Amino acid sequence: MSLFGDGLEKAVQKAFTRPAPKSAGAQMRYLVKRMGGTKAVAQLLRVSQRTVERYVKGQIKKPRPDLAVRLEREVKKRWQPQVRARARQKAATTGGIVIDTRARMGYTAPIGTTDEDRIRHLTVALPPHYAARLFDAQDAGAGDQRLQEITAEGIREVYFQDGGRRAGSLEEVRFTNVEHLEFDL
Repeated sequence: MSLFGDGLEKAVQKAFTRPAPKSAGAQMRYLVKRMGGTKAVAQLLRVSQRTVERYVKGQIKKPRPDLAVRLEREVKKRWQPQVRARARQKAATTGGIVIDTRARMGYTAPIGTTDEDRIRHLTVALPPHYAARLFDAQDAGAGDQRLQEITAEGIREVYFQDGGRRAGSLEEVRFTNVEHLEFDL
């Protein structure tokens, strides 16, 4: 499971104007329509083409738990592409992205100072250029490690350096042991 990638995906999904299909049959029909045929959907979901056809016709109603998860994930990944693109564009140009996290954060500082490495719960609004970097890295296939580094840079700039007003020589912020992470556009 990709904590940062899934978090970004959930934030974008909050912008949906209509709910995605809920039943397995409706989800299958949506995927068949989007992907242009049952064969492509069967390959995507790692099931037989006949199985996809049976869901489309309503002969099978309830998928296995693992298939249900894959089906829902693939539908949400493709649901309302224009709404998704607008939400990402707005976050990357004007709105920015809000991160709510509970993790071990800080940097090397004298023991007992307030910026020492410790568990913190922060809600930080990152500027639009960090949202753009996160989405670009996600589109390029970057893993959680890279997304975590970009997020740590944003927290360093906004929270620890306060936009350049303090801790000017700070180079690296530790951002580890993530217990909770949620993005919002």
